[in-house]
Amino acid sequence: MPTVLITGGTGMIGTALSRLLLQQGYDVIILSRNPIETASAYKATSQQNSFRPSGKIFYARWDTEKMFIDPQAIAQADYIVHLAGEGVAKKRWSKKRKEEIKKSRTASSDLLFRTLSGQPNKVKAVISASAIGWYGSDTGAPFKETDPVSMDFLGETCKAWEESIDPISSLGKRLVKFRLGLALSNEGGALVEFKRPVRFGIAAILGTGNQVYSWIHIDDLCRAFLHAIETTELNGVYNLVAPEPASNKQMVLGIAHAMNGKMFIPFKVPSFLLKWVLGEMSIEVLKSATVDAGKIQSTGFNFIYSNINSALRHLIG
Repeated sequence: MPTVLITGGTGMIGTALSRLLLQQGYDVIILSRNPIETASAYKATSQQNSFRPSGKIFYARWDTEKMFIDPQAIAQADYIVHLAGEGVAKKRWSKKRKEEIKKSRTASSDLLFRTLSGQPNKVKAVISASAIGWYGSDTGAPFKETDPVSMDFLGETCKAWEESIDPISSLGKRLVKFRLGLALSNEGGALVEFKRPVRFGIAAILGTGNQVYSWIHIDDLCRAFLHAIETTELNGVYNLVAPEPASNKQMVLGIAHAMNGKMFIPFKVPSFLLKWVLGEMSIEVLKSATVDAGKIQSTGFNFIYSNINSALRHLIG
């Protein structure tokens, strides 16, 4: 089976995608600043979960600051999945933090391009993450891939992110860019944060709760990356969101029902409090972004979890 090299492979999405690829018989190379440490952590987790892959997993060193990637890793790769980037919601957005978020994406893309253009390789395609932050707030019809970029921080970041990976196409490589929606997983991200207050019997609705989130179940997200690897017709930009968006209120109450039945109290967190706690980042949790999934569906990709209730039933039970 082919070998898939993953940047950002130790994150929530990279970890889940690695498992799927290994189950399907692919060999996987994870790029890491500390390959030995990363390999030890993976081994411990695999033994704990009794995970038995069909493919093999390897670890190789890279360093975006020193512009270095293990040449053997590139030489062995048939496909590259590019997920690397600082977590947008990890810290409050200071000027310095914004620069870190943007640079972590553009510098890693630049390193991939320089490496692929500078040494022999057999890479057929690069599948790169982007985000629906490209679009900003709802303006009417659901956002499609042809809609212009939003002139805010996340819009500018996504634009720089996508432009930084675009030169890959000039090397004759197939390039797919996925604009990811809110990824729902029990291993991190938004769902874990939404579940925290529910454990204490509180369903924390943010602001009015009417803002629309375009989301995707982690399993569908990983299946879409596999679809992009295996479907040579895929090229260019695709929104990667479930066909049926959900409001914040729908999502939070759905989580509360799944976890506690009827034993919870809905509580609206005022917008001004969110702005005080989160600063500029509060814009992202309070805005609506209704994004269209039609283009990826037209390629033959079918979502297992099309609506929020089916996704939460599977994730929470």
